[in-house]
Amino acid sequence: MMLLNPIEVIAAKRAHLARLANEGGALGEQHALLVMDRWIARPKGSGLRILLEELAADGIKIRASSFDALALSTTIDFSDRGEVRLRLPEITFIEIKSANQPRVQPGFKGFFFAITESEIAASEQLGQRHRVALFNKITGELLLTSVPEIISRTKSMNWQLSVQL
Repeated sequence: MMLLNPIEVIAAKRAHLARLANEGGALGEQHALLVMDRWIARPKGSGLRILLEELAADGIKIRASSFDALALSTTIDFSDRGEVRLRLPEITFIEIKSANQPRVQPGFKGFFFAITESEIAASEQLGQRHRVALFNKITGELLLTSVPEIISRTKSMNWQLSVQL
């Protein structure tokens, strides 16, 4: 058995927590996608590029990180630029925030989460075509809301600057 010094234990715990946080968020998104019939995960690769380029052609410049899923009334071939262009007005962009804390009450009272600058910008540009899905992984409750509605309900805000070096 190998003994770790205290610094190594702390580093290992931080790495473990970071993995859990990322996996937990992704699992919450996957669960919400399973619950909603007409939602699909954000396209990847060339399909995502085409979607973002077609939005930009309409003057809407958003980042892929500003949404996790799309709500569609019909299936779309995201590799077909013409089809994406035609169906673009029908697409609702969904950002999923999942809760797994027992302290989160019905209606999501007590839910603490972050809204990014790119999510706010997408909400401003897309209006009603950008929604935020609050999903409680413990109870299965799902609330479809918007960034402005969330901000109007907010009891406290903590601003931060996230940087990458």
